[in-house]
Amino acid sequence: MRNVGTVVRGIRTPIIKENDDLATIVVDSLIAASESEPFTFKDRDIVAITEAVVGISEGNYVTVDDIATDITNKFPEKEVGIVFPILSRNRFSMILKGIARGMNKITMLLSFPADEVGNAILDEGRLEASPYNLGDTFTESEYIQYFGDFKHPFTGINMVEFYRDLIHSENCEVEFVFSNQAKTILKYTNHVLNCDIHTREKTKKLLEQEGAHVYGLYEVMNKPIGNSGFNPTYGLLGSNKSTEERLKLFPKSGDVLVHNIQNQLRERTGKEIEVMVYGDGAFKDPVGHIWELADPVVSPAYTSGLEGTPNEIKLKYISDNKFANLRGEELKEAIKEEIREKDSNLKGSMLSQGTTPRRITDLVGSLCDLTSGSGDKGTPVVYIQGYFDNLATD
Repeated sequence: MRNVGTVVRGIRTPIIKENDDLATIVVDSLIAASESEPFTFKDRDIVAITEAVVGISEGNYVTVDDIATDITNKFPEKEVGIVFPILSRNRFSMILKGIARGMNKITMLLSFPADEVGNAILDEGRLEASPYNLGDTFTESEYIQYFGDFKHPFTGINMVEFYRDLIHSENCEVEFVFSNQAKTILKYTNHVLNCDIHTREKTKKLLEQEGAHVYGLYEVMNKPIGNSGFNPTYGLLGSNKSTEERLKLFPKSGDVLVHNIQNQLRERTGKEIEVMVYGDGAFKDPVGHIWELADPVVSPAYTSGLEGTPNEIKLKYISDNKFANLRGEELKEAIKEEIREKDSNLKGSMLSQGTTPRRITDLVGSLCDLTSGSGDKGTPVVYIQGYFDNLATD
């Protein structure tokens, strides 16, 4: 009898560098791990690769000058309103540096008390104690008068001052405005770059309907500038700081990679193993209020067996209702039979109530992100076994 369900392993690899054969490195590392700490490959196992090493291996980088050139091409007036950027030194500072390098004036519209992924400029307690609400608009001086400074309640970093200093270092002027309404920017300029991630298309459409000249951040560096990298789908969304003058973009060739790895594993193990590229997990810290998902999607590439959502029965519901009078082994066998006979699509069924109605790639990607972390664990590959198993699986 099996006593273990899903098993997750962080797989160590060599340090990945630009132009490395990532597919072969991943497969070789998995084979080596299976031999050093023995495990057996099985059909429907999952191998996941962090987007960071995918972007590195494909050499998908842009420079601050590349961004400045693209921004200048899109906004030749040399002024722009930036709407809803995230407050991140890793994610947005180099993007902002490029924008400032190409512009003479920036008006930055910041949401409050936090950006869309939870990075705060205002402790919620100060907002709740004030007579103001989330629908109000403030100039910088008004904001300071009513709420005080912009220090992050946990890190103590003043991101408004950080962004101001960065913009000024590029000989660009800046004015800060605080509002949760995107249309507020049109009181200051008609030339707009909307930088929100998950509401980007809605925001752009809203501003266009108001007659704005608007681009989304996903449309910046969506084509190469000279020999630069680019991402045709996400542009600068999902990028990370590499150096003080260079950014690594979100992967653009992940589909080729995942199928290459799947084919190599099939040849070397004889098993049909699912493969995905993952970025940030889709989960939120209930205390710190940080929503991890600063990438445009959890998984930009995956094989077909990872499509869809889980189709699971809620064991507690079955146990407490249909089999309320059963106990022990009799209860277990009855539930296993229920699982074997479940419908292929339980959407809307009472049997599935309370199960997580999320995409498999989002669930698995979140699991992988928690496993590999973003620091020095040295495990950019995650191997998952038994994810699709259930209580009835032998």
